[in-house]
Amino acid sequence: MKLSEQLSKLKQTPEWDVIIIGGGASGLGTALDAASRGYKTILVEAVDFAKGTSSRSTKLVHGGVRYLEQGDVSLVREALKERGLLAENAGHLVKNQSFVIPNYNWWGGYFYTVGLTIYDMLAGRLSLGKSKYISKKKTIELLPTVEQKGLVSGVVYQDGQFDDSRLAINIAQTAVEKGACLLNYTKVVNLLKDNNNQVTGVQIKDQETGELHDLKGKAIINATGVFTNAIMKLNDTVYKKYIVPSQGIHLVFDKSFLPSDHALMIPKTSDGRVLFAVPWHDKIVVGTTDTLIKSHSLEPIALEKEIEFVLETAQRFLAKKPTRADVLSVFAGLRPLAAPEKEGKSTKEVSRSHKIFVSDTGLITITGGKWTTYRKIAEDIIDKAISEKKLPKKECKTEHISIHGNQPTTTIDRENHLYIYGTDIPKILALQNESPAMSEKLHPDYDYTIAEVVWAVRYEMARTIDDVLSRRVRLLFLDARAAVSVSEKVARIIAKELGHDEAWIQDQVAQFKALANGFLLTEFKLN
Repeated sequence: MKLSEQLSKLKQTPEWDVIIIGGGASGLGTALDAASRGYKTILVEAVDFAKGTSSRSTKLVHGGVRYLEQGDVSLVREALKERGLLAENAGHLVKNQSFVIPNYNWWGGYFYTVGLTIYDMLAGRLSLGKSKYISKKKTIELLPTVEQKGLVSGVVYQDGQFDDSRLAINIAQTAVEKGACLLNYTKVVNLLKDNNNQVTGVQIKDQETGELHDLKGKAIINATGVFTNAIMKLNDTVYKKYIVPSQGIHLVFDKSFLPSDHALMIPKTSDGRVLFAVPWHDKIVVGTTDTLIKSHSLEPIALEKEIEFVLETAQRFLAKKPTRADVLSVFAGLRPLAAPEKEGKSTKEVSRSHKIFVSDTGLITITGGKWTTYRKIAEDIIDKAISEKKLPKKECKTEHISIHGNQPTTTIDRENHLYIYGTDIPKILALQNESPAMSEKLHPDYDYTIAEVVWAVRYEMARTIDDVLSRRVRLLFLDARAAVSVSEKVARIIAKELGHDEAWIQDQVAQFKALANGFLLTEFKLN
């Protein structure tokens, strides 16, 4: 996946079948779906692939236990099917994760065992394993740092866990392999329309060169997540709200707070949400919240009340009590929930199901949805374009398309941090063997190497420090201070690869430090 090849494809194609605006999970999935059906497909992303919501999830591929409790059986069944397909199609990134629910009353164990048995049944042949009731002793054995006071029993169930932005990059690579053209740092600045006010294409701006291009296309798809309303303003004369952004935050701690391969699931918190503490890249990710946000931004910041809520809840359920000083990174993400028909619904009551609608101009817009169901969302979008007579009918093929890097889970050594590259591991190792410098670590405490930065720039279209340290390797999300300390080293590697000067390096480092401050708690921010 090289930028030069994508730009050449852009210039050689006078008209596209499918133009997709937005490079998050839904957009990338749609590019793969459309290209694999044989449509001429282009996707443009204003910043970097998965820069927004799609890199800021709870890192779970799941049916949604909470949605089952709310009675949304069809969403759960659909998500469980997609969870199973993802485990088959992207085995290097999706793994079977055991979760333990600790119970502090006598009825909890039986209640959750019954509920989770239904959850397993809905998964059918794609079930990841049976849920079971366990004793207090077994619960402590599986979660050594769980709060033991008042503990009665536990329930174990299986769900999926993954690396979100790595999956996004691999879906992008797969789409390119199927013939799609993908461009990051390319912003839609206008919608092109004919005399009948029908959308016939988009005007895009290359964010690096300032060049403008007009793209003509048959089906124009708006998959911009929390930025949906901005595209709708270009589209509609009469404007209404299509999405309500809800913020979720996560705190990242050292593995010592939950030294286990099992995740902790708290089914009822003080705000009625589910909270998870999940092992991820040798750290523990704890979240999430659900807070209605009036305005959206590319770099959402965790609110003080959200940080306090996650900390207090974690302290109640963990014997080793995490404090503010223990937070290695805090990240916030915005969910692009489909606006409810009735005003006043709390965000945790708004359905996570996706909605697709077609404007009078012919623009197709996707709202809502969740990472787990990205493939089904994409299938529904292209099917909608077909039913609207924008594309000739062709069958969806993505159920069994192997995602770039896919390896059977059983063959993967997750102790080796390179596992996220799957079948590309030999190529990374070959790069490392080119010279001693290539195998040098970026940071003494982490295994990421210079070769991984070079790989990200050459073959994964990384253009900035943020692209590399946030989404290609996940250091900013795992340890914000460590990420800042290596930022200049990373900038120099990128500059060498892309031919940038010293001024670019200094500007990049300053931008990244400012961005990284959003991943640190107030009292630990950098000057």
